[in-house]
Amino acid sequence: MSLAAATRDAVDEYPFLVDALRAGICNYTAAARFLDVDGEVDAVATALRRYGEALTEYETASRDVRVTMESGIEPVEEPDAALLQVGEIALGPGRGDQTAIVATGEIDASGVAGAMARCRVDGIDLDAVSFVAGSTAAFVVSRRDGANALRGIENSFDAVPGDAE
Repeated sequence: MSLAAATRDAVDEYPFLVDALRAGICNYTAAARFLDVDGEVDAVATALRRYGEALTEYETASRDVRVTMESGIEPVEEPDAALLQVGEIALGPGRGDQTAIVATGEIDASGVAGAMARCRVDGIDLDAVSFVAGSTAAFVVSRRDGANALRGIENSFDAVPGDAE
């Protein structure tokens, strides 16, 4: 396998590096040191630079999404009352200590992934996430984190990264 192919394979194991290359903000030498590729650091850095030039440019787009918050989320017995269900666990309105952030509209995997990443960066633990493309996404957080999660998730849908090709 060529050094260029080995470098591409190594980069593809780290989606954040693909995004950095697409955005043109990668320190090639530091990334070359980070990756486990046999070869001189300068040669790997050159392969990274060339790979970055071949990728589509990093772009974002706004999604038409309405974001609301519902407090008191807890496990519910009746699936019909559930806001979301994963396996046997159904969560819905009640007197619980969790909050659901519900986004409706142009929902897709990239938008949900961006919202989840935003919560991670903001230090907000997600207890549950579920979505149906083109319809609705629900993010369950602690009541204490509800307002910050609402703002972060709402903002994340204003700049959803495009898919890498």
